[in-house]
Amino acid sequence: MVPAMAGKEVAVLWLLAVLGWGSGGKVLVWPADNSHWLNMEYILQELVVRGHEVTVLLPSCFLILNSTQPSPFQFEVVDVPITKKEMATLLEEAFYFWFYQERALSVWASLYRIAQLVYKLENVTKIICDEVLKNEALLERLKASTFDVLLADPLAPSGELFAEKLGIPFVYTIRFSVGNTRLCGGLPSPPSYVPASTRGLTDQMSFVERLQNFLFYFYMDLFFLKYHLATLMSTASEIWLIRTYWDFEFPRPFLPNFEFVGGLHCQPAKPLPKVFQLYSAIGCSGEHGIVVFSLGSMIYQLTDEKSNLIARALSQLPQKVLWRYKGKKPETLGSNTRIYDWIPQNDLLGHPSTKAFITHGGTNGIYEAIYHGIPMVGIPMFADQHDNIAHMRAKGAAVELDFSTLKTQDLVDALNTVINNSTYKENALRLSKIHHDQPVKPLDRAVFWIEFVMRHKGAKHLRPAAHHLTWYQYHCLDVLAFLFTCTAIGVFILAKCCLFCCRRCGRIAKRKKE
Repeated sequence: MVPAMAGKEVAVLWLLAVLGWGSGGKVLVWPADNSHWLNMEYILQELVVRGHEVTVLLPSCFLILNSTQPSPFQFEVVDVPITKKEMATLLEEAFYFWFYQERALSVWASLYRIAQLVYKLENVTKIICDEVLKNEALLERLKASTFDVLLADPLAPSGELFAEKLGIPFVYTIRFSVGNTRLCGGLPSPPSYVPASTRGLTDQMSFVERLQNFLFYFYMDLFFLKYHLATLMSTASEIWLIRTYWDFEFPRPFLPNFEFVGGLHCQPAKPLPKVFQLYSAIGCSGEHGIVVFSLGSMIYQLTDEKSNLIARALSQLPQKVLWRYKGKKPETLGSNTRIYDWIPQNDLLGHPSTKAFITHGGTNGIYEAIYHGIPMVGIPMFADQHDNIAHMRAKGAAVELDFSTLKTQDLVDALNTVINNSTYKENALRLSKIHHDQPVKPLDRAVFWIEFVMRHKGAKHLRPAAHHLTWYQYHCLDVLAFLFTCTAIGVFILAKCCLFCCRRCGRIAKRKKE
């Protein structure tokens, strides 16, 4: 979890923004909600520090950001006929499916349910997009501002439409995704060894897993082609800023307009606030140390059964536990566990007493653990979380648990494993060393490429020619069809010639015999 900016930090950034405007470029932002915004916010803050003007195009149903609060950014609020409550209800419906139904359903039943949820979200996106495009006054205002670049997250489609409408270059920030980066970005992704995101696979797949991977790729291709997302995204994007790095990823093909910026929000641990310093987990934890537990910014509460199950497991640990949780206090909460509405997660993970991190598998939290070299117990729930934890499990830095079948002893055993088996700590530290051993810091790399696009009015020279090919040309199906046809004609002619020769020889032999 990325902590919210303190009042002083906001004031400093706001002052820098005021002083810097006019000397830098102009950045328009089409954000996605919740943790995706938290990641993008770090890039925007750095752009402001470097003298750029940042304007956020903000739908009124946006949940995590309040445009009335002090901010270094300007806001263009788009009123939409969707309330925050309706948006929250839709997300809760999706969460319920991912928490309690997805793993219990068959693959095809799960995909069908996902398609239903995506259809509802697609309708919301369409409504928001229409409200922007039909607002002539807003569009004229945006055109008059002469923005240099539009930064967007593909999780919230439509950014590419606005960039095309305004005639400005376009940059994406996203984690690798089977549909977005493969089909829309043109990134080579052989299903034989590049696992599709959300499926929880690694690059070492059995035949059945490769079959599942191939079919899921095919399913996602049909989905993106159906909604014309592939065409829109592939024609608009200049640079893709990928929120991972080789400390996380399996080796795979790459393209010059894809740049790794994973962990750009991570930073050295700061001194802890007094409320956490006073807790004995920090001052008197002794050799056992502490465990940090967070299920991210979107998981507010669990059922009583699950929360009590987890609390009972935590109470059996010799470590002190700091648990970020906004739900009802579990009855089985042990004396070694403290619950907080918010925790300084990055600073706690960087504390020398921290032994393990219990996480839902969000990319932001995983990268904070990688940055500080902390082994993990992963309890993935939805979206890319199963995939993220699968990566960490394959690299030997995490143990994975199934939320739907989770038992008290499972959590106790998993924590004891990652804490007491030194290989998990060693592997986490190895990933940390890889992460820190980069020629350019991830945040600097992200800002550089955004400014690169601004300076050069785009980056078309980095885009592969794949964007100009049809699907059958990309896979050389027309070439294969031509070669097959030529081969078939050649075989046919050869067969006819042989048949003719055989018949002729037969007739000659018959005449000689007569």
